[in-house]
Amino acid sequence: MRWKGRRASENVEDRRSVGPATIGCGGGGLGVLLIVIVLLVLGADPRDIANLVQDLPQPQPQVQEGQPLDPNAPPDELSNMVAVVLADTEDVWTELFQAEGREYRPPRLVIFRDAVASACGFQQAATGPFYCPLDEKVYVDLTFYEDMETQLGAPGDFAQAYVIAHEVGHHVQKLLGISEDVRAAQMRAGQAEANDLSVRLELQADFLAGVWANHAQRNWQILEEGDIEEALNAAAAIGDDRLQRKSRGFVVPESFTHGTSEQRMKWFMLGLRSGDMDQGNTFEAEDL
Repeated sequence: MRWKGRRASENVEDRRSVGPATIGCGGGGLGVLLIVIVLLVLGADPRDIANLVQDLPQPQPQVQEGQPLDPNAPPDELSNMVAVVLADTEDVWTELFQAEGREYRPPRLVIFRDAVASACGFQQAATGPFYCPLDEKVYVDLTFYEDMETQLGAPGDFAQAYVIAHEVGHHVQKLLGISEDVRAAQMRAGQAEANDLSVRLELQADFLAGVWANHAQRNWQILEEGDIEEALNAAAAIGDDRLQRKSRGFVVPESFTHGTSEQRMKWFMLGLRSGDMDQGNTFEAEDL
């Protein structure tokens, strides 16, 4: 992938030297615990206690902000590449949103090591890259890319770019109100339907990653020979069916939450070929 020598995003936060923050138990957290203990001693119905606790202010992670990437620091090619990819997503989605009379609000990207505290809670690196809609940040431990190559067999810089573009796709879904609608529908649904909605949300993020790649290629000719194969290989490597077969030895389709390898490759390619946001309505597609 051609990325060197182009604009790097300023919306990258480096927390690798900060370490994970902890969730404080003082104040609100300790107060909630005492309320629960007192109510249990008084014989309150546990279901009523659960409903009460949901309505109380919840303790929030004490997040330590990292530092912006230092352009004068020793070369760190991987983080530099991530910053350029993020800049490309900013330019592409700003242009596409403006074409529809909308304003694009770019997310921040947090680079961390081992574990991180976000507005969505404390996460280990083993979770993989994720997007938190509560703070509108993408989180990635760059060692995940080593795991992609050594454990999942999905090497390459464009495979790495696809991962970032997929998570930014979730940010696009949030800005368009899609994520909120899906979460609300999941709250009303049974487990099987909730899983199906999750699959459709993830496949749409794959489609949006393809849309980004289409416009990035038009704007900067980023693709080199083998890049599309790298992205498809990455999409296939993180399909529910392949991951379950690797970990369990068998697959349980009704438990899928991200889509099969074939589905993930299909929707990424649909976005890449069309470059048209309107063609990615996975929620009305009969054949995923």
